[in-house]
Amino acid sequence: MNSKEITKFKIRPIRLTLSICLFLFLPFFAISQNNWIIDLPSLGTFSSPRTADLNKDGVKDIIMGAGRLEFQACDSAVIAIDGKNGKLLWKVSAKDQIFGSAVFKDVTDDGVEDIFIGGRSAELTGINGANGKVLWRFKKVNKKSKLKLFNFYNPQLISDQDGDGLQDLLVSNGGDVFVEPHDPNRPPGYLMIVSSKTGKLLSSATMPDGKETYLSPVVLNSKEDSKTEVLFGSGGETVGGGLYITTLDNVVKGDLSSAICLDSSANKGYIGPPVRVDINRDGILDIISNSVNGRLLAFDGKTHKRIWEVEIPNTESYSSINLGYFNQDDIPDIFVSFGRGVWPNLTWSDQIMVDGSTGNIEFRDSLGFYQNTTPLAVDVTGDGIDEVIMSLNFQEVNKFHQKFFYNSLIVIEFRSGDMLQITENIEGSNLSSTPWIGDLDDNGFLDIIYCHSTNLRETYNFSGMKVRRMDTQIPIFKKIKWGAYQGSNYDGIFIDTKEIVGKNSSE
Repeated sequence: MNSKEITKFKIRPIRLTLSICLFLFLPFFAISQNNWIIDLPSLGTFSSPRTADLNKDGVKDIIMGAGRLEFQACDSAVIAIDGKNGKLLWKVSAKDQIFGSAVFKDVTDDGVEDIFIGGRSAELTGINGANGKVLWRFKKVNKKSKLKLFNFYNPQLISDQDGDGLQDLLVSNGGDVFVEPHDPNRPPGYLMIVSSKTGKLLSSATMPDGKETYLSPVVLNSKEDSKTEVLFGSGGETVGGGLYITTLDNVVKGDLSSAICLDSSANKGYIGPPVRVDINRDGILDIISNSVNGRLLAFDGKTHKRIWEVEIPNTESYSSINLGYFNQDDIPDIFVSFGRGVWPNLTWSDQIMVDGSTGNIEFRDSLGFYQNTTPLAVDVTGDGIDEVIMSLNFQEVNKFHQKFFYNSLIVIEFRSGDMLQITENIEGSNLSSTPWIGDLDDNGFLDIIYCHSTNLRETYNFSGMKVRRMDTQIPIFKKIKWGAYQGSNYDGIFIDTKEIVGKNSSE
């Protein structure tokens, strides 16, 4: 499918009035005594919140990266926040921004998830989840390594590679900030295997095309490394690259030359993490990916042949993909938000919802000032069709032509095409922190965690941020599969089952 074919599809118009379904649910987003806000002056974040119960009180806590301006050290570069009351549990320092999002694995055998998270200047750290003590820092453990390293992106768990009985980490590294934007002579990126217990580098493999990388890999684990599939990508904002699939044993051997190139682009790369989901009903998870040059791509998980392609002209994509049941069939659909323009001049955001089985656009709008958070999916109305919850930035201009930035959260309901703003207008913007939605306290009702800056005048800033919990009275009607960046399991994999949860089901 190309951009010319897109115009054949019916674009559903947006109504200015609320549907009855959304209107009836508005009171359930009202203020609760369990809501909280934590104010973090002199910090900012590109990290997305993730949750685990660190203090064993039965309520999930929030873990995320933070920092100050690039290359500035920070004593609160990784923070853990008590999910019950919003108080800081612990903080960990770093020499640069921790923009990645955490992955969890209990390597200390204390019954509490430990944290692994990365960021700029080769910062990759293992942290004891119970007390915030640093277990290891990659640069310190591997100080004799001769590799020229840059940013670490989001790690994934893989099979035990060093014989200690614990799953280890697969992570990408790349992106030399000191190279001029249009200079093609850039250091290559790597896929790396790191011991979760010690932080020791176990293996590294250079991108097969020798290009840089900014994309967090996606792993489809199997019992055998030779059957464990790894999705990765190369290229960037101004440099071409490819989207690839290989097997874990090739990463272990340090050789990606046999990787299959699913797609390539001469002038733009692949940055937002892809996802795995079965959209052709053959029982094998297919591949959905954004490309920086404004395309949404679907590939058969078995044959690797293209299923469909959608192009949004005059846009670029730096975010990941939202999956849910957005129409009345039983095949997962796709919702994405792209930036309008060409980097670094991205001004507004364009959104589409695409039928997973056909690639047809079923919803399209242009909502909010540019940001690269990823929308989320949840059935708010209980009708079996998922709604989208997304962060929205907007600006106001006064009579002196001064700009002021605000943000909010909205819900999109696809039956009617209506939208509902579920927060007040909040001072500041949210550039890159995808919210988290789920059930923090296991009471059967929806909780929302979201972050934003507190600076009214600048979108790119690290001068202050807030993290908020919104405790709603919206029942959770079915298991939430895409309630966080890279999905509710943080791995980019959507398992296509419509489980009904216990407390609010009709069982």
